[in-house]
Amino acid sequence: MQHLLLTAAAVASLFNAAIAVERQPPKVPTTSGTFVGHQASNRSSVAEFLGIRYAEAPVGALRFAAPKKYVAPEAVVFEASEWVCTATNRGVVIDSYSDCPSNKPPVSAFPNFTQPSGLRVWKNFAAQNNNSVSEDCLKLNVWTKNPGDTKAKKPVLVFLHGGRFQIPGPHSPFYNGQYLSDAEDVVVVTPNYRLGIFGFAGAPGVEANAALLDHRAAVEWVRDNIAGFGGDPSRIVIFGQSAGGASVDYWSFAHKEDPIVSGLIPMSGTSLSFLPNTKEYSQSLWYNVSQTIGCGGPNDDSSVVLSCVRSKNTSVLLAAAARVPPLPTLALAQATFHPTIDNVTVFADYDQLSAAGAFAKIPLMAGNADHEDGWYRIAGWGAKLNFTNAQWDLFTQRAFTCPTAYATNSRVQYDVPTWRYRYHGDWDNLRLYNGSAGLGPRGSAAYHGSDLNMVFGTAADVSGLENTAAEDATIKYMQGAWAAFAKDSKTGLTKYGWPPYKKNGTTLVELAYNNRPEPTFVDPAVYDEACPANNDPLPGRGAF
Repeated sequence: MQHLLLTAAAVASLFNAAIAVERQPPKVPTTSGTFVGHQASNRSSVAEFLGIRYAEAPVGALRFAAPKKYVAPEAVVFEASEWVCTATNRGVVIDSYSDCPSNKPPVSAFPNFTQPSGLRVWKNFAAQNNNSVSEDCLKLNVWTKNPGDTKAKKPVLVFLHGGRFQIPGPHSPFYNGQYLSDAEDVVVVTPNYRLGIFGFAGAPGVEANAALLDHRAAVEWVRDNIAGFGGDPSRIVIFGQSAGGASVDYWSFAHKEDPIVSGLIPMSGTSLSFLPNTKEYSQSLWYNVSQTIGCGGPNDDSSVVLSCVRSKNTSVLLAAAARVPPLPTLALAQATFHPTIDNVTVFADYDQLSAAGAFAKIPLMAGNADHEDGWYRIAGWGAKLNFTNAQWDLFTQRAFTCPTAYATNSRVQYDVPTWRYRYHGDWDNLRLYNGSAGLGPRGSAAYHGSDLNMVFGTAADVSGLENTAAEDATIKYMQGAWAAFAKDSKTGLTKYGWPPYKKNGTTLVELAYNNRPEPTFVDPAVYDEACPANNDPLPGRGAF
């Protein structure tokens, strides 16, 4: 009997040892060092790797410049203990690195937020948190199941956040990748990139649009390293929302010879959604700042001016950039420091390029929310912009609906596999305000950014309130659609039940119409009939 007991004890010891080995934190070698992941806070099957450097810190001589590839010294291991944990009411969020510096809008004093969640949702989307800020911010996050399985070859979804090219992203609970990764067994990546004057300086003597070059550097890092996380480097899809959606579409024109990615998902933003800055105007913004901080102007040696500006503290630059007046606008004030025409990363005439098919011929899935202006009416209230409901409808049409129509129609013209959707969900826990005089009869409805909570599955985290059953079903359906496109960008959505998009016919997919999880299909003309023959985004200016 004693022998049997000892044997049982030995077996138990071995079993417990096996569990301990199994629960060892995953460790993945990359060109940026070896990273030790940890269990995601709300999805135990998912490992998250946060704050992986993909480029050198853009400081000193690299401030405003194109990103420089980072290669770690040999045998550098980043342990999970180096991350800082902060408690939330829905678990633990790991803050692994700082936000890129930016001039965020102040917290809104809008009096009609729904209670208790309206202001909370707004603040989470507008990055109104107290995260640390540093120019050493070119890092990314990865969520995946079973990291280290290099034979898994899972599709990869890389998200480019929005926010007018001014608002930070990867710390936002909107973009936590654990739920999407868990539900669809895909690898989710969210990179940080430079914002405002740091990403779009307009300085003579440096490459334009550093932020868009950051995007490229991040995707190149993913291509080179994602196999170690179980990802398939031949199935990388980039998706982005708002300014991030425009960036995704820009990608197709800037990198048509070597796109790297297998598919594109611009959400609520395309290359046709707003007018980029001219080189001359961007330089005028640069010199406005340089003169404000005592570094000289256009009549001085540009290299001396650049060196001087690079020597100034981050806070000094942000304060000077905040004082640069925006262009006159028909709608909201447009951010000053944003993409600039250089005919390399950003082009002067996307209408003509689209008509000529001068884009990468890779599958496209594009769409927008039904009531994008539901978000912007809060900013309109703050700016004392007394738009009528008809003017707000025009804002959504010209900044979002029509540019999405033009972008998808041009792809179809060149036989690119294309799908188009329109999101309609209006959920109690995500509603910003109810309908009233001056705010529209539908309240915030399917506002700008509300569909992100479905794709990422983060609605309850963002709002602090539980989802309805229909909301959860919609999340499941939409996550399935995004994953279907990522798994097979040429035919995945057709197999999922979406008709390939055509300008005529019931091929536009309505998502969460009347809060129903099942999609409906309509003729695009239902929404596009009022679109002008030529793109005119000016009535929607200020959306980006």
